[in-house]
Amino acid sequence: MVKHIVMLKLKDYENKTQKLENALALKKALEDLKIYIDEIKSLEVGLNFSVKQNAYDLVLTTIFQTEDDLEIYRLHPEHKKVLVFLRSVTSDSVVVDYEI
Repeated sequence: MVKHIVMLKLKDYENKTQKLENALALKKALEDLKIYIDEIKSLEVGLNFSVKQNAYDLVLTTIFQTEDDLEIYRLHPEHKKVLVFLRSVTSDSVVVDYEI
């Protein structure tokens, strides 16, 4: 089994509600990937409530049976669609993939 974790920092806006709206839209788009990509065994998206300066805003945790399944996910057209939106609303990301 493989765990794929992504932490994202969303872009700040003068309009504070814009960041929250983007976070909620991104959360839904990521959660909806489970509908389209059978290789996803588990998917969880969390929105951060910490106000620490170094905190990220959103975390995605997914589990796959194999590294090949993770690669299928990465290349899937629905995942690529989400990446377009993700890249437009985020300023930074970190990724960790490991076997469990």
